Amino acid sequence: MSEKIVAPYPYLRLRRLRQSASVRALFQENHLLPSDLICPIFVRGSDDAADISTMPGISRYLIDELPKEVEELYNLGIRAVLLFPKTPNHLKTEDAAEAFNSQNLICQAIRKIKASIPEMTVLTDVALDPYTSHGHDGILKNDKIENDLTVEALVKQTLNQVEAGADGICPSDMMDGRIQAIRQALEYKKLTDILLISYALKYASALYGPFRGAVGANLKGDKMTYQLNPANSDEALREIQQDIMEGADAVIIKPGLPSLDIISQAQSFGVPIWAYQVSGEYAMIKYAAMSGALNGEKAFYEILLSLKRAGASTIITYAAKEMALCLRKNSD
Repeated sequence: MSEKIVAPYPYLRLRRLRQSASVRALFQENHLLPSDLICPIFVRGSDDAADISTMPGISRYLIDELPKEVEELYNLGIRAVLLFPKTPNHLKTEDAAEAFNSQNLICQAIRKIKASIPEMTVLTDVALDPYTSHGHDGILKNDKIENDLTVEALVKQTLNQVEAGADGICPSDMMDGRIQAIRQALEYKKLTDILLISYALKYASALYGPFRGAVGANLKGDKMTYQLNPANSDEALREIQQDIMEGADAVIIKPGLPSLDIISQAQSFGVPIWAYQVSGEYAMIKYAAMSGALNGEKAFYEILLSLKRAGASTIITYAAKEMALCLRKNSD
């Protein structure tokens, strides 16, 4: 590669590139489009509330309410949704048996969306925490997460969701070897078109709190033995590399803004990187905007654009619908 040539001042005046809105548009390096965004959707049963107190503007949806919401998202240019269930407490067990029920909330939601808006890509979370009575992502034995038993359960959960019609699977549990096991199971079943998008990097973060409330996770203890230490970057890159080698089509990195360095470094692996702007990141901006401390739309746009700038090709965000509306408004 030839050496970059830079003219000295005054022949190079970089402010020339910023002198007006039209000139700035000519030289803008990164852009945010509705198709870059994935919208998470919470699904509820009839006995649960729609409102989520810690996530202003976000609701849980009944199965019959999903077609209208998803069609609206599709018409705004959003092309994928990621589903999460608010499993009723009486269905939560130590072994997460409800995760394997072909009539659970997620399977019903998949079928409803695909029957109504088949063009929408439906992604599903693969993890056991919405279904366990202890709120962990795996099978507990003697107060310890059993990795290999959990992987077996995740494969079973995957196949249940794929049989319901999911287009892609997103394992978020951070168990070792689960991407390889899931990919092998999909290949064995001739399910070769199913997307496998790994949460390759999930830091143990305080920013997941509002999400856990949204799905009603009754977490006992913490997840430090399987989610990654936020102090580690080399280990993070090893996690990403391992999941790519095991067959991931793309990788998810979360939380988004605190992981800009990892998103940037992960470009060297040559696979699509998806950033997840998590519930705590969303809530902080929302509450700051509600207090008048900042402009919420502008803050979301700036932060989402920074994730693109760092190298994320796609962003999962609870502000997807809001930003799609904003982008449409600004393009009119």
